[in-house]
Amino acid sequence: MPTRKQQEDIEKSENRLQEEMRAPLITQTNTRVTEEQAENGCYEKKQSRCMVYLSTFVAVCGSFAFGSCAGYSSPTQSAIREDLNLSIAEYSVFGSILTFGAMIGAITSGPIADYIGRKGAMRVSSAFCVAGWLAIYYAQGALSLDIGRLATGYGMGVFSYVVPVFIAEIAPTDLRGALTTINQLMISTGVSVAFIIGTMMTWRTLALTGLVPCVVLLFGLFIIPESPRWLAKIGHQKEFEIALRRHRGKNADISEEAAEIQDYIKTLEKLPKANLFDLFQRRYMRSVIVGVGLMVFQQFGGINGVIFYTGSIFESAGFPSDIGTIIFAIVKLPINAFGAVIIDRAGRKPLLLVSSTGLVIGCILTGISFYLKGHEIAVKAAPILALTGTLVYIGAFSAGMGAIPWVVMSEIYPINIKGAAGSLATLVNWFGAWACSYTFNFLMTWSSFGTFMLYAAVNALSILFAIKIVPETKGRTLEQIQASINS
Repeated sequence: MPTRKQQEDIEKSENRLQEEMRAPLITQTNTRVTEEQAENGCYEKKQSRCMVYLSTFVAVCGSFAFGSCAGYSSPTQSAIREDLNLSIAEYSVFGSILTFGAMIGAITSGPIADYIGRKGAMRVSSAFCVAGWLAIYYAQGALSLDIGRLATGYGMGVFSYVVPVFIAEIAPTDLRGALTTINQLMISTGVSVAFIIGTMMTWRTLALTGLVPCVVLLFGLFIIPESPRWLAKIGHQKEFEIALRRHRGKNADISEEAAEIQDYIKTLEKLPKANLFDLFQRRYMRSVIVGVGLMVFQQFGGINGVIFYTGSIFESAGFPSDIGTIIFAIVKLPINAFGAVIIDRAGRKPLLLVSSTGLVIGCILTGISFYLKGHEIAVKAAPILALTGTLVYIGAFSAGMGAIPWVVMSEIYPINIKGAAGSLATLVNWFGAWACSYTFNFLMTWSSFGTFMLYAAVNALSILFAIKIVPETKGRTLEQIQASINS
């Protein structure tokens, strides 16, 4: 345990090193990417981005696997209960144990990704998902189902951290937001595909389809390079340069970017190794508050309650649940794709503000529909208002709040605390997912109108949080972001 004087010396050393780094990082006077080059596309021509795109595709197979796990239980409920003679309580355990597995995965995801690499963590996650799907496929009772569901949940928890981090670490600055947002798009796609094909095949066959993205990922990991920043962190200089060159293209000039990454790594090496308690030191406090805070607002704004119980929301409001669910799925995917396209142009913060505002409006409209129905006012308008409010809500969430917390989390943590901080943020996210989905039915029993007004209040607070606390990270390297936010 360092003395107070030693701690002050460490902080002074860190501040001095960050000041030395910040000037060249922020001024960007190097010739690697000047504004003129960015405008006329010269830099684009020097870079071959095929490997970045391929690496992103391989990584987001994990995101698709995540969505497949999340979407599996909804279309299979009646068939599994009938085939295996499960009670409602037994099936509820099967559905909810996924979240507990994900929380365990969240706790261990950061240390695993730091110890065996980003690719190694994705391999571990895929292996758990494969084992889990096979256990579900061969299940003859509740125990095998629950073990399989727990294993797939663990894989989800690891994927939810390592995929956006890996993409952020390999992507060029001008593509980082868009590529990282594909993570959320593929999760939504996985959920939607599971919903649709789950109505066309048996629950055992649907479990086998969950193996497909895992197998593609495992094979793809043999082709793509590791994260250059992780290789630099563990001191593998030769592998670092090879990986960076493969991601930037054979003819790209990587000298400036490599030097910038190496300088930042050297600075971090002079700091004591961080653990969970170190995250609450003053120099890391802002990045931890931003990352964890965004996860809190993402989950406690009601998203899992709305997604898990979409059908019951429509039924309660008097709108046909099957039609509403189909419209819900159709609206969600294109807006996710639109967010991925514009995030590097519009910026993280503006999208976050627009998204949070839409969430407030969606909650208010849905809450009003339940108020009208409960008081028998404009009875015919209430179901349409419920559909409109729910679609506004999911559209707004898909446009920003769904993806941006993961994008920002992957950007703001210095690499020496990324494992511990990422695990904490991911754990908070999964705890929030469990708390929201568990309490939703109790809240709706208490007051449907009050439930959505409560969610509206949480989302209104997220607007203030975004304005006051969240930094804009668009167009800046990871080293620039981390040096400024943790200064």
